[in-house]
Amino acid sequence: MTDPKKPNFIVFMTDQQRWDHVGCYGNDIVKTPNIDRLAKEGTRFERFFTSSPLCQPNRATLMTGRTPMVHGVRTNGISLDRDAVTFVDILRAGGWRTALVGKSHLQNLTGREPGDRPPAHPERKAPPAELQEAIRTNRTGPRYNVETNPAWHKDPMRPGADTPYYGFDTVRLTSSHSDRVQGDYTTWFNAHHIDPDSLRGKTNAIPDDSITVTQSWRTSIPEELYPTTYVADQTIKFLKYHEDTEDGRPFFVTCSFPDPHHPFTPPGKYWDMYNPDDIPVPPSHHKPLTADDMPAGLWFAYEKGAEEPEAQWPVPVSARHAQEAIALNYGMITMVDDAVGRVLDSLSPEVRANTVVIFTSDHGDYMGDHGVILKLGLHFQGVVRVPFIWQDPEGEKGDVREDLGGTIDIASTILARAGLQNYFGMQGIDLFDEADTPRDGIMIDDHGMAVFKEPEAKAGLMSYVTEEYRISVWEGSDWGELYSYKDDPHEMTNLWDSPEHQEIRQTLTHRLLREMIALRDRSLTPKMLA
Repeated sequence: MTDPKKPNFIVFMTDQQRWDHVGCYGNDIVKTPNIDRLAKEGTRFERFFTSSPLCQPNRATLMTGRTPMVHGVRTNGISLDRDAVTFVDILRAGGWRTALVGKSHLQNLTGREPGDRPPAHPERKAPPAELQEAIRTNRTGPRYNVETNPAWHKDPMRPGADTPYYGFDTVRLTSSHSDRVQGDYTTWFNAHHIDPDSLRGKTNAIPDDSITVTQSWRTSIPEELYPTTYVADQTIKFLKYHEDTEDGRPFFVTCSFPDPHHPFTPPGKYWDMYNPDDIPVPPSHHKPLTADDMPAGLWFAYEKGAEEPEAQWPVPVSARHAQEAIALNYGMITMVDDAVGRVLDSLSPEVRANTVVIFTSDHGDYMGDHGVILKLGLHFQGVVRVPFIWQDPEGEKGDVREDLGGTIDIASTILARAGLQNYFGMQGIDLFDEADTPRDGIMIDDHGMAVFKEPEAKAGLMSYVTEEYRISVWEGSDWGELYSYKDDPHEMTNLWDSPEHQEIRQTLTHRLLREMIALRDRSLTPKMLA
């Protein structure tokens, strides 16, 4: 009996896209016909959650199938260890050609080295510099500056990633967001335009005073030179190369778009494709957050967002500005959808018939919920819930899954479909294994925002999400959150102190504790007794 033909895989990934900003998830305004078709021909997961609502930790979880507290990428600015085994390593070893096109964000983008920390006990003798952390390397040096934006801008012709790069043999990187993307895209842009910097950024934008929401401008970069186009074109180029040099090996390609992450700069026709007047104001916008809605020590971030609206913090917006941000976000998403269609249309019928296609995002965005946009802070659904679509030529068509899944499960599910075993230490499940017991809940592991102000801040939080509830517990605080998704889908009434909900609070806290125990690292085990 011969082995069945190994499937190909394409993973389409976006950056900072909520689950409900896709047509097939019930949004009747945003145009996403190509993504919707994947759902119609495959399986759409209704309740799919990030492992962390932040780019780098969650992307490291996708690659390793391990939670942030285990793989060590606790927050942005910490690179994934180059010695970490990824599921792409396993596919590569199993015979797959592997490629990454677009945003990786497995390494630090800023180029800033880890900062010095004040000693905990200044009166004691400090250890040597190389022994001051729990590991001997801070994941710095040449192997960890691949995605550094300033380096690409300074030298557009610098060498790209040394491969294999976390398991990928072919790598074409985009780093950062909007029309300020760098990486291998920088080299390509310089080859296609005499002065790319004359088109980038707000100072070079096309004048347009119809939109005034912060972090938005009408980019001068035309559609054909915009990063979304580059990612699609380079993916198509890889797929054509694979087909022209086909040697019996299947392919695995991640097509990772840096949009629709802020700043909001959809190019060309996508800028005014959606009228803000047609965008409903989010239901919870009228209930803005206050200092009483969060633990002590977190409110500073929301104050900072108000003072520095060009930064990464949650930024308060008026109802009109929320509508504008959503309209621009939709334009970026439709451009991504068009790119997805071009990539899929480039496949021959024979290749397409043997290709599993996946669509997801790394985390969401408030998009006006509770009066703010962007991310960080609290774990409202807009930030922690993302789309996940699995279209398998041999799978179900038009299936909608209501059970819980998460980013931590993607690696195990892909390896299972490839017929490959997990490596020891992976923590996710195969979402299509009927023998597995359905999840009781999903844990969200967040090191907290205050670490960006103070590295030693005790500001972490853990959330546990079930089909009906979310509970969030904060480090160093008796304050917490408990929301009923069933009765309060927009999360406007915190039930943490509700006398009628103390039993469910206790039950969910216990289940969160059990989940944390279950997610301890199991990558190394002792020898079994004889």
